[in-house]
Amino acid sequence: QLQLVESGGGLVQSGGSLRLSCAASGSNLDRYAVAWFRQAPGKEREGVSCATTRSDVTNYAEAVKGRFTISRDNAKNTVYLQMNSLKPEDTAVYYCRAATNDVYWGQGTQVTVSA
Repeated sequence: QLQLVESGGGLVQSGGSLRLSCAASGSNLDRYAVAWFRQAPGKEREGVSCATTRSDVTNYAEAVKGRFTISRDNAKNTVYLQMNSLKPEDTAVYYCRAATNDVYWGQGTQVTVSA
């Protein structure tokens, strides 16, 4: 069974950058479409970015377009989310998701952007 572990979150000033990692184990991640979601306090979980199995198609939420980049390293069985020009409204717990016929979630990593 696939297991996902996110890392890379933390506290950063507005305008700064972070790179989130989502390390997979138990199966090869290249079989899965992957996505990043986030959930801010008091808000519903929302999609941030997603990529197909070959990452030949990627999509981004309007709020992060031009600032965030999703990528994967299949040799390391890891998916990344590079986040640049961070804003306080990007503050949330970020979750990694992998899906084929089944859906798997990581435990989340906290990102806090100070003004």
